[in-house]
Amino acid sequence: MERFAVKRGIQKTIGGNAGLAKLAAQHFENVQANAEGEFQASFGLLSNISGCFTDQGQLQVDVVQLKGADLEAFLSADGGREQAMESRRRWSSFLDEATGYTAKQRGDKAKENAKRFSKAKSAIKMIRKSIEMSTSVTQETVDKAESMIAEIEAMIERGEAPSEGKVKKLSELV
Repeated sequence: MERFAVKRGIQKTIGGNAGLAKLAAQHFENVQANAEGEFQASFGLLSNISGCFTDQGQLQVDVVQLKGADLEAFLSADGGREQAMESRRRWSSFLDEATGYTAKQRGDKAKENAKRFSKAKSAIKMIRKSIEMSTSVTQETVDKAESMIAEIEAMIERGEAPSEGKVKKLSELV
């Protein structure tokens, strides 16, 4: 499962999950949407594509591609390689329209998010080590730090990148 950042206003412009299913129908085949607007589709070597917008405003998609003997058979069939290239083109075009970002911009956003997660995890380790080594930290400060750590860890668990401000406040606590 992958999550992609969505440009501000795109989700509203598309029409939420219902609009996302319509967009998927323009790019893929066998599109089916459930009551919440989450869609399932397929095309070429993409044997199953499912997706929806999350509550955090991200595009969440799960893609299953042909592998092994099935992929080999698909590619060696008449027009298989062209169909595979068309599958990739449609997938990329769908992501461009659904997120409002180009492939490069999506990559940059993913790197930015990964950096936030890494900084948050590093700050948690550093603050815990500082508390462990320090003799002058009050219990009140320790409790506040643990509360902030729990909040940041919950965000990480949900797949939300903690803001730099939260991480900075935690780092400056001790």
